[in-house]
Amino acid sequence: MDTARLERRSECEWWIAPTGKMRVPAVIYATESLIADMDEKVREQITNVATLPGIVKAAYCMPDAHWGYGFPIGGVAAFDPAEGGIISAGGVGFDVSCGVRTLHTGLKVSEVEAAKEQLADALFRTVPAGLGSRGKIHLDNEAMRAMLQGGARWAVDQGYGHDDDLAFVEEGGCMAGAEPSEVSDQALKRQQDEMGTLGSGNHYLEVQRIAEILDEETAGAFRLTREEVVVSIHCGSRGLGHQIGTEYLRKMAITAASHGIELPDRELACAPIVSDVGRSYLGAMRAAINCALANRQIITHLVREAFAGVFPGCELPLIYDVSHNTCKVERHAIDGDGETRELYVHRKGATRAFGPGHDELPTAYQKTGQPVIIGGTMGTASHVLVGTGESETLSFSSSCHGAGRSMSRHEALKHWQGRSLVDSLASQGILIRTRSYRGVAEEAPGAYKDVDAVAEAAHASGLSRRVARLTPLICVKG
Repeated sequence: MDTARLERRSECEWWIAPTGKMRVPAVIYATESLIADMDEKVREQITNVATLPGIVKAAYCMPDAHWGYGFPIGGVAAFDPAEGGIISAGGVGFDVSCGVRTLHTGLKVSEVEAAKEQLADALFRTVPAGLGSRGKIHLDNEAMRAMLQGGARWAVDQGYGHDDDLAFVEEGGCMAGAEPSEVSDQALKRQQDEMGTLGSGNHYLEVQRIAEILDEETAGAFRLTREEVVVSIHCGSRGLGHQIGTEYLRKMAITAASHGIELPDRELACAPIVSDVGRSYLGAMRAAINCALANRQIITHLVREAFAGVFPGCELPLIYDVSHNTCKVERHAIDGDGETRELYVHRKGATRAFGPGHDELPTAYQKTGQPVIIGGTMGTASHVLVGTGESETLSFSSSCHGAGRSMSRHEALKHWQGRSLVDSLASQGILIRTRSYRGVAEEAPGAYKDVDAVAEAAHASGLSRRVARLTPLICVKG
C-alpha cells in the first residue's frame, strides 16, 4: 500500500480522511513495514466500508489486514440502528464465529517431547480434520436446532466438557438471540455430520510451548508459565456458517436498492438492522455463532480424550475462547462525553479485546482484561495478548486475530510443496499431521505476514498488550 496516500498520526496509526461518499474516516493500525506489505485493495475496501449507512466514528483495519470479501479481513466497523445502521454478511465473514480457544495442559515441554509422536498420532486419530471432514456425531434436525440455540452449553449438557468451561467462553458459551428457524434446511444438512471437526484451510489443532513470558503479572493471572505446554484449537461454524453467509449475501444484494442503499461494491451487500432481512440474518448468524462455540467445545472434549490416553489424569482446563468473525450488540462511547450507545460491531478477522473491569469478562480476568489470542500458522509463533482500556477508544475494543495472509493460496502452491514443508518442519522439531499436502502448501508459513511483527504492532498501537509467545510442537492441519 502506498503510504503517501495515508496521513500518519503516530507510529502505528494511519488515517484516510473522508472523501466522496465516505461518512467517516478510515483508520489503519500497523507499522510502516506492515502497511507497505498490504495490498492496495485493503485501502479500497476499508474506504468503501466507511460509506455504509449508519457507520459511526471510523472504519478500522487491524495490523494483520488483508484483502477479503467486501470488508477487508481485519476490518472493524460499528453501526447505529437509530441512524439507519446496517448489518453486512460480508462484514462478518463466511466462517461465522471462526475463533481460537486455548487450553492448559499442566505438562512441561520435556514431558511432551518424550511422547510427542504418540500424542501427535492420538490427536490426528481422534479429531477429524480436512476438507469435507466428518465426525462420529450425527445430529438430526431437532438436535441441530437445539445445538444452534444452546451453543457450548448444549455441548456440555451432552457430556462434552464441563460447566467450568463456560465461564471462559465469550457469551458464557451461548449467544443470545439465535433463531434456528432462520437457518435453511441446506445449511442444517451441511452441518449434520460436521460437529467436532476442524475443517480445512487455516484451521488447526496445535500443541504449543510457552516460549516467552512478556508480562509476568498478567501471565500469572492467566496461569501461563514458561516451558508449559498449551493446546490451541482454531476452527469455526464449518459448512453451516458458509451456507448462511452465501444465502444472506444474495438476499442482501437483492434488497439493498429497495432500502435506498447504494453499494460501492456488490460484495458489501447489506441490509438495515431493523429490516426483515437484517433481523433474519442476525438470528441466523447468532445460531452460527452457537454452532462454532459448540464445535470447539466438542473438539475440546476429543482433545482431552486423546491427551488422557497418553498422559492419564491430564485435565486441560480452558484459558479462553475468542471468536473473530462476528457482529455483536455492544455499548460503546462515541462522543467522549461518557455516554454510551448500543451499536452493532462487526469484527471480520478481528477479535474482541475488552479491557480491565468490563462486566462481560469472567471474574478471573476482571483485573487484567480479556485474553486475546493471535494464531500463527504451522511453523510460526502464536501470541497471547490482553485487552486494554485504551482499545475502547481506538477500535471499539478490538484487536487482530492472526498473522494475516501476504500471499494467496494459489500463489503459495507455486512456491511450496506440502511434503517438503512437512519434512522441513519435522527437522525443526515440529510434527505436522495432515490428510492434504496441498492444504499444507496453501497454508505455508511463508504465505503469511510476520506474526511477531503483527503482535508487536497491536501492542505498540494500544489495541492489546503482549503477554506470552507460543511456539508449535505438534500441528494437526485442517
